[in-house]
Amino acid sequence: MALTDDASTGFRPTGPAGLRGDVSFEMQDPKTQLGQLLSAFVARKPFSELSDVTFHHRGAELTGHVLLDTVEESGYTLDDFDAVGALTAAAVPLVTSMITAAGSRGQDLDGFVMDFVYPSIKGPSIKGKRVILVDSWLSEKSYVQTSSLVTLRNGNELSLDFGIVKNEGAEVLAVAALIGGPFSTLKVIHPVTGDESDLPFIRAYDEDQLRG
Repeated sequence: MALTDDASTGFRPTGPAGLRGDVSFEMQDPKTQLGQLLSAFVARKPFSELSDVTFHHRGAELTGHVLLDTVEESGYTLDDFDAVGALTAAAVPLVTSMITAAGSRGQDLDGFVMDFVYPSIKGPSIKGKRVILVDSWLSEKSYVQTSSLVTLRNGNELSLDFGIVKNEGAEVLAVAALIGGPFSTLKVIHPVTGDESDLPFIRAYDEDQLRG
């Protein structure tokens, strides 16, 4: 996916003020470009919602495509899932970026967000759909900003989110994050039935590698 203004991609050569017109930056692949933008904002921070990047016009464009590519590399093509769900407010721009990126590839992808006031979702119905839950940064070193406000090492931080989606009649395939810790699965416990399951965890960037 070349980020140039040509017939094969349709992308315009935009970019942050400090990088616009930087040929060396534009010549890099999308994941390397996004990694550079993220590195500038996670340096010396134990946790960040990454809004400086995910709400940026260039960062948003890159984010959607990089996440779709990463999910596909993990074995899930756009034909394998129907919707992506934001686990937190920080993940809402990720969901929007993925929907837009999928559309540019000629694929339909829905999105939704969690509603913890009345446990449900906001967005198109996900009944009978296959979904991937997404967040900006999931790590043992940082708090997951869900209603439970517990860390990943406690093992049940995604249980409420998982329970809501299951009660909506959807199948959760995996959890994906833009930045993540070095683990491959997340354990979830249904808050009503107590059933336990392990969900595959997909990360676009390893937090330690991103910090260099």
